[in-house]
Amino acid sequence: MTSANQSFELYWFPSVCVSIGLTIGKIPTVGVVYDPIIDELFTGIDGKGAFLNGKPIKVSSQSELVKSLLGTEVGTTRDNLTVEATTKRINNLLFKVRSLRMCGSCALDLCWVACGRLELFYLIGFGVPWDVAGGAVIVKEAGGILFDPSGSEFDITAQCVAATNPHLKEAFIEALQLSE
Repeated sequence: MTSANQSFELYWFPSVCVSIGLTIGKIPTVGVVYDPIIDELFTGIDGKGAFLNGKPIKVSSQSELVKSLLGTEVGTTRDNLTVEATTKRINNLLFKVRSLRMCGSCALDLCWVACGRLELFYLIGFGVPWDVAGGAVIVKEAGGILFDPSGSEFDITAQCVAATNPHLKEAFIEALQLSE
């Protein structure tokens, strides 16, 4: 007989975090993201830098899209039109980047851009502003750029986010637009 806990362990995907973000107005100002599984604490304060376990972090310096690792998530909506559009976008982007990762956490994806594990990240349809508030300030303080996947300014209430380094922003926006 298998206990519920043993059954859970068979299918466990250890990618979780606690994400805390403080915004002033709609501007992410303080971010704390903690991954308890691998004991990583990402922090950022507007104007003070970004850190991983107390050590400064910076976004990747990669300047070629085709050599860049892309992170994304499916989002919170699962109707047929949304899933088909998301799948089409991902399929089109796969021809322009090195590879794709989906860790299941928007906050961790943003932190992974901040520390250079991912060069690119986008999500259309995240749940609520606090899904991105902590990671957004960490990306910015690590030298990254946040924007709407359409290329317009990032708005924490719009449920759309993209992040990368300054070298890849224009190419990434173009790739996202062509992937529609």
